[in-house]
Amino acid sequence: MQNKTTEIFRDAPVPKAVITNVVPSIISMIMVLIYNLADTFFIGQTKNAYMVAAISVATPAFLLFMAIGMLFGIGGTSLISRSLGEGKTEKAKNASSFCFWTGLCIGILAMILLFIFAVPVSRAIGASDDTIGYTSQYMRIVSTAIPFLIISNSFSNIIRAEGNANIAMMGMLIGNMINIVLDPIMILALGWDVAGAAVATVLGNIFAAVFYIRHLLSKNAMLSIHPKYYKAKERIAAGVLSIGIPASLNSIMMSLSNIIVNNIMIHYGDMAVAGLGVAMKVNMIVVMLLIGLGTGIQPVLGYCFGAGDRKRYMAILKFSLILAFGLSAVMTVICYCGAGPLVHAFLEDPDAFTYGISFARIYIYSGPVMGLLFVFINAIQSTGAALPALILSISRQGIIYLPVLFLFRSIFNSATMLAAAQPITDYLSTILAIVLFISTYRKYFPRVQERV
Repeated sequence: MQNKTTEIFRDAPVPKAVITNVVPSIISMIMVLIYNLADTFFIGQTKNAYMVAAISVATPAFLLFMAIGMLFGIGGTSLISRSLGEGKTEKAKNASSFCFWTGLCIGILAMILLFIFAVPVSRAIGASDDTIGYTSQYMRIVSTAIPFLIISNSFSNIIRAEGNANIAMMGMLIGNMINIVLDPIMILALGWDVAGAAVATVLGNIFAAVFYIRHLLSKNAMLSIHPKYYKAKERIAAGVLSIGIPASLNSIMMSLSNIIVNNIMIHYGDMAVAGLGVAMKVNMIVVMLLIGLGTGIQPVLGYCFGAGDRKRYMAILKFSLILAFGLSAVMTVICYCGAGPLVHAFLEDPDAFTYGISFARIYIYSGPVMGLLFVFINAIQSTGAALPALILSISRQGIIYLPVLFLFRSIFNSATMLAAAQPITDYLSTILAIVLFISTYRKYFPRVQERV
């Protein structure tokens, strides 16, 4: 396994090293996207816009638990890839075992709490009197999958750090395909509606988590989840959390900002909330592809950083930026032109459709820079630079987005202008990411080369 990792991360030509890791990562994100769209699509076939609104309201809470998986997934990947670049295989096993068992314990605790407090949580995240029943029902059922959700989201990233991008992809494919196949059966054929969407989500995450566990217990895995390797000291926990917390904060801030937007948007009616939720799904077509590109290159960049190979690091980064910009441009055009049919696939209510297509075309204005943003985010995370990663994570959906959102609300008092806060924020965040990366690169790389 070490030879395979070295062959891909250190010795392969730059385009091959990038494409080998990026393609499985993008495919994984496409499957996550399809699975997210499937829930909304098949719920939309019930012709009940309140159910669509309920799923939209529940999404931010779901993102919070995905953020925990992101904490261990991105933090673990960063530490493990750097450790492998330094030749410290034992430390990589310590990190993977730490991520598994700590994430599992947090997941069990979160499962219990959400199951008990599903109704007040649903109210807090923006459910109205018309959607509270659907939202709390969905939340209570999905809560049972939280431990599996955290494991599957963590190790879909971590396994890429050992050079097994295809295994990481397969786990996501299995989990998401099960969800997609079960959605029409449970929602429409059995008539379970929102409960059917929730059960399909639970089963998909269970199968994905079991697939990763099976791989990690096999002889083909270089990493391990065996309790004997569990270690939090010697900068294992600190190494994971220093990058994992900023990475998860981005998802948490995204979730919290969505909750705030939903609570503001409810003043314009449930159809505005439903339209916004579908617009976010359409925008995810671009975002998820570019997240896949960014997370795909992080293990390669982390390995080069750990090995102190400045030349290869920059070559991989430049190739990835060109690839990201090209993909961003193409997907922006496709999603802008196809916004009408995409929104119509989820919403038939005239008011909800009008909101949805308007919001979707506003959101897609971020498209041209989103690829650059996610590449620079992952480049910073690959160095283990905690402070720049933290600043960037709390900026895009927090200290930049929220002031812009409230400013637009006070000036325009318009639902469509509230949506415009997101693309404005994304352009400002991209500028900030470039500045932080330049600062990080100049500060951290000379120190690595001195050590080597």
